[in-house]
Amino acid sequence: MLNPAKRVEEIELSLIRKMFEVTNPDAVNLGIGEPDFDVPQNIKDAMKRAIDEGYTKYTSNKGLIELREAIVDKLAKDNNIKTDAENVIVTCGASESLYAAAQALFGKGDNVLVPNPGFLSYYTCVQLAEANVVEVTTPMENDFKMKVDDVQEKIDKNTKGLIINSPSNPTGAVMDKEDIKGIADLATDHDFYIISDEIYEKIIYGTKNHSPAEYCDNVITINGFSKTYAMTGLRVGYMVANDEVTENLLKVHQYCTANAPSVSQVGAIEALTGPQDSVKKMVSEFSRRRDLIVSSLNDMGYETVDCQGAFYVFPKVDRPMEFVKAAAEAGVISVPGSPFGSLGEDHVRMSYANSYENIEKAMDILKDLDY
Repeated sequence: MLNPAKRVEEIELSLIRKMFEVTNPDAVNLGIGEPDFDVPQNIKDAMKRAIDEGYTKYTSNKGLIELREAIVDKLAKDNNIKTDAENVIVTCGASESLYAAAQALFGKGDNVLVPNPGFLSYYTCVQLAEANVVEVTTPMENDFKMKVDDVQEKIDKNTKGLIINSPSNPTGAVMDKEDIKGIADLATDHDFYIISDEIYEKIIYGTKNHSPAEYCDNVITINGFSKTYAMTGLRVGYMVANDEVTENLLKVHQYCTANAPSVSQVGAIEALTGPQDSVKKMVSEFSRRRDLIVSSLNDMGYETVDCQGAFYVFPKVDRPMEFVKAAAEAGVISVPGSPFGSLGEDHVRMSYANSYENIEKAMDILKDLDY
C-alpha cells in the first residue's frame, strides 16, 4: 500500500468543517464562521455584467490590475500602508494567502510563533511547511489579546515568523495598538516575518484595527472579501508584501492556483470602490447579536469575554466536549475549543453569524441544557 507524505498524514481534517458537514439542518448552527448576509446587490450586478462581457478567462497571476490598484488605495486610506500594485497578489481567498506565505517563507528548522488559542489553519500551514510551531499564549485574563512581552519571551535564534490575527478567530479579540507596534519593532530588531491575518478587519465594535505593516517592512498583510462583503464562496483574497518577498509568494501562488476567479475579482473591485452601506448595516447587526450572546452566556454562568471584533465568542465551560455533544442533541451546534490550542481546552467557540432570532432560540435551549 502506498502511503501519503508524512507531513500530510500527520494533519487532521478540520473539526469545524467536519461538524459543518454533519450538522442537523434543523439545529441552530453557531459553529460555522460564515456571514448569514447576502452578497450586496451592487457586487452581484458587477459580476453579472462581467460574465456578459466575457470576463471568464485567465487573469494575470497577480490579479486584475484594477483590483490591485483598488487594494493599494484601500490600504493607504484604511491602514496607513504604503505599497504599489506590483506588491499585491490576489488569491483564492485569504486561506490560500496564508498557505502560500507559509510555503514561501518557512522550512525545516524554522520556528514560527502562533497564537494560542488561534485559528487551527495557522498550526496546520506551519506544519505543512515542515517548520516548528511555537505557541504564544493569549490567556482569557488578557481578554485573549496577544501582548508584546509574551511574544518577546518566545523569540530565539531560530525564530523565522509570527502569525497574528486581529480581530481574532476564535476569540473575537482585537489587539491593542501599542502591542501591534511593539511586535512590529521586534520583527525589525530580530529580523523575522509577521504574517498579519486581517480578514475580520471591518467587523469591529467600538475600537480600531491596527496593521503591523504600518510600522515594519517585514510584514505580509493578508485580507479578503469573504467576511466583510459576505463573499465566502467567491474565493477572493489578497496578500501584500515588500519587494524582497513578493516574487517568492508569487511562485507558490502561480503553481498552486494560477489566478483567483476572474468574475470574483470584478466583484471585489466593486466591493472596494462601490458604496459601503451594506458593510455598516452588517456590522451594526453583528454588534447587536454580540451583545445578546455575550450577556446571555454570562447570565448562564459561562464566563465570556466581551469581544471587540469578528463574530465569535469563546465562553469558558465545564467539560466542553460533553457540552458540545449535549448542545447538538438539543439543537445547537457549537465547536469545542481544543482544536484552537491548549488554552482552548476549557472553552467552546460559538459564532453569532446567524439571525438574532436564531441566537435567541439557541440561548433559550442552552439555558435549560443538562449535561
